[in-house]
Amino acid sequence: MIYELIDHWQTKASVAQLCRLLGASRSGYYAAKAKTKMTAICLTTVHLKAEFTASGRSYGSRRLVSALHAKNIVIGRYKVRRLMREAQIKTIWKRKFTNTTDSKHDLPIANNILNRQFNPAEPNRAWTSDITYVRTRTGWLYLAVVMELFSRKIIGWAMGSTMPAELVCRALRMAMETRKPTAGLILHSDRGSQYASHEYQHLLKQHGIVCSMSR
Repeated sequence: MIYELIDHWQTKASVAQLCRLLGASRSGYYAAKAKTKMTAICLTTVHLKAEFTASGRSYGSRRLVSALHAKNIVIGRYKVRRLMREAQIKTIWKRKFTNTTDSKHDLPIANNILNRQFNPAEPNRAWTSDITYVRTRTGWLYLAVVMELFSRKIIGWAMGSTMPAELVCRALRMAMETRKPTAGLILHSDRGSQYASHEYQHLLKQHGIVCSMSR
């Protein structure tokens, strides 16, 4: 209690003066202050570990700062990094995978009609499509997208935990609903089995879309 009074009054008098007035030692005051600071750090570390565990051990310092701020714990990124080192908190990433499409199949392959002509003179004359993957807190998701080359805008997309032909078909349906292209549109992709599939090729033929593929 005495040391708390010193903390409260030290803006009006020196620590030495207050210690003499209250019959306390300066060393005791600084020891108590250090202990209080250490207790606060320990509590912050507890919250830090809790948020890190809740993230599936995937949060880095930036996300941990945001998570602590959400709990009204004001702390900077460099301090979080230091506490992470002291507590031996290390982010664990699951092994990345890069296999999004399989080009080793016996399905028909289209010619490269687009032939690297990536700058069409008008909208909805050439689109491209591809599949990528996104890391989330619950695992990996595959993302199929369709880009309109004239505007460089994503006009169709679909996500899923697997990547069947239906994934690229859903992305294409969204793009067609958005733009309603006329027959003769070139749609370029890689030679993956999803793009060579019967479902996808049938959808292209239904709407008069010219298929183009390359490696």
